[in-house]
Amino acid sequence: MKAWGWLSFFWPICMQLQKQRSPIPPPHSQTDFLNRLGRLTLVASRSCMGGGCVCLCTSDPYVKFKLEGKQFYKSKVVYKNLNPRTQEIFVITLQVYDKNRTTDEFMGSSSICLTNLELYKTYEIELRLNDPKSKEDDMGAIIVEVCLMFRDATIKRSPQRTAETQKNQLKNQMWTGVFGITLVEGQELPPCGQGDIYVRFRLGDQKYKSKNLCIQTNPQWREQFDFNQFEDNQEPLQVELFSKRGRKSEESWGMFEVDLSRLPLNERQLYTHVLDPEKGRLVFLVTLRPCWGVSITDIESATLAKPDERDSVVDKFSLKNSYKCMRDVGFLQVNVIKANDLPATDLNGKSNPVCVVELGNCKLQTHTMSKTLNPEWNKAFTFPIKDIHDVVELTVLNENGDKAPDFMGKVAIPLLTVQNGQVICLYLKKEDLGRASKGTITLVLEIIYNKVRAGIKTFQPKENKFSEENMKFSKKVLAQNIYRVRKISTAVLYTLQYIKSCFQWESTQRSLIAFLIFLVTVWHWELFMLPLFLLLLIGWNYFQLSTGKASSNQDLVSDECESGKKGLMDKIHMVQEVVLAVQNVLEELANMGERIKNIFNWSVPFMSCLACLVLFVGAVLLYFIPLRYIVLIWGVDKFTKKLRNPYTIDNNEILDFLKRVPSDVQKVRVQFYIQIGREFPEDVCIICCTRIPKCCRNISPGFV
Repeated sequence: MKAWGWLSFFWPICMQLQKQRSPIPPPHSQTDFLNRLGRLTLVASRSCMGGGCVCLCTSDPYVKFKLEGKQFYKSKVVYKNLNPRTQEIFVITLQVYDKNRTTDEFMGSSSICLTNLELYKTYEIELRLNDPKSKEDDMGAIIVEVCLMFRDATIKRSPQRTAETQKNQLKNQMWTGVFGITLVEGQELPPCGQGDIYVRFRLGDQKYKSKNLCIQTNPQWREQFDFNQFEDNQEPLQVELFSKRGRKSEESWGMFEVDLSRLPLNERQLYTHVLDPEKGRLVFLVTLRPCWGVSITDIESATLAKPDERDSVVDKFSLKNSYKCMRDVGFLQVNVIKANDLPATDLNGKSNPVCVVELGNCKLQTHTMSKTLNPEWNKAFTFPIKDIHDVVELTVLNENGDKAPDFMGKVAIPLLTVQNGQVICLYLKKEDLGRASKGTITLVLEIIYNKVRAGIKTFQPKENKFSEENMKFSKKVLAQNIYRVRKISTAVLYTLQYIKSCFQWESTQRSLIAFLIFLVTVWHWELFMLPLFLLLLIGWNYFQLSTGKASSNQDLVSDECESGKKGLMDKIHMVQEVVLAVQNVLEELANMGERIKNIFNWSVPFMSCLACLVLFVGAVLLYFIPLRYIVLIWGVDKFTKKLRNPYTIDNNEILDFLKRVPSDVQKVRVQFYIQIGREFPEDVCIICCTRIPKCCRNISPGFV
């Protein structure tokens, strides 16, 4: 037992030496390390006899290392040896995380060597953090106090600590106020060439990134967003300005912190902070507003389950109070009852599910149900509604201790589709909400809102989501977007083809009716007829839907239809077709824009002169002749062209004109070398506009 005492003196971990055949009782002297760090080297004892072992018997000893009753390392077994000797090294790592309400972000780790620590002596140690996957050379440091001491192993942690932790966790989720932040502008920023600038705000685990603006002296952002105020979070507001050149080149132009703990209620505060030297200033506004309607309770004691509180909420959002507190559009209550048949994520075939409820940038979550696939939470969550067009999302996660939680399923419900008081059971879906996952969730949703406030909010800027995901290229998403654009363009082309068929008199009755409608409409046209026409079109579609002749979901893009298995060659051909389609569309758009530009910059003087002549004639005609008559003449010509000449070729004069103007690519390939009234140099090649090599000396000079 001398060797065992020697081990217990040096190592601050509860160790137990056991034999697989005849276990020895654990030692009475055990040590406790206040910080879960260290590098442990196990050198076995000289004699393990005793406790029922006789000298003639052999044993298979090994060592268990425990911390607060939990085993975290087990040594190798030394078979048939009463004087085992082995040397094993393992590291207990201290890891630092950035706390988020759903997923914690790893920030670095470190370790401590314990061989030089003395018993009952406190050391202050600075630990440098390290992350092998990070490109940063300096990940920062943390300072800890380490003390090595003996501890009675019979003392265990209180079993009520977990319940208290869960209670505090639910309480700390609720926010008591809202910081309304308005990013106004930058002042006297350095004009450092090309690139973008943006601002990042951070308050606790809430993050917001502004839109990118071109680098300029006084950029104007004019953006507004909200951060929630939590009682347990007294961190300052961090503001940092970045400049970005290229995809990965980012530079910080300055970072500062703003203390919001003493901000008065409902008073707008103007902040003008100086950035790094010669980097200018940043101007923004902050207003602290009180918050109402956030709670986590049992279903029996929910807000809308009490008649008095329900009447108060209904009165708050009644039409007679529409002019009061325009920011609060409505009130939402989500009763999360249970989930069934969830996927097993642990080795024991169970899971530790927790449900996160999100509305916009507001999040609340249930407590964790341990070791079950059919959790029953029976919790009611209430949210204030800022925008009636928001979507409430419920995500079921598997709590995984210090690690990031595992995704199990998700559902999304638009607020405008909520049916009050109805029990609904929804199938969980994958994270992208495209495919079905395993399990269901049972909910009851109730919503009370003011229609006037909701209508006014519809015409105001929509609040952006805080969580930002790094966009990655996906050939599936690209193909889907191409399919969507192609479907819209097909509908437009079909409409144009229908109008063209009227001009071609494919159906005499249809063309005659269209011609008469055109004449009457143009002759009596007034500006109010445009919204009236759109109103009639929307009303006609509503009539079609109400009679069952059409469906609003008939054109939805489904991932299930396109999720069939495809071979390697099919995928390659799909990528080629998608890339080719994108290439052609971008080429046509670029050509059209460059041709219009080249008309104005006199790249081809003849085309520019012709455009000037047409524009001058058009201006004179519009000055002397009303637009109504010009449109009538154009329409009569279009409708009667087929009657006057059955074999006429239809054309678009404007597109035909633009196709004659060269684009920039065509100018490079066949360079015009514009020199108005000048002779083409003899030593310059007409094709590439460079000095003529010896092989091209026979090209004769000319004029362009």
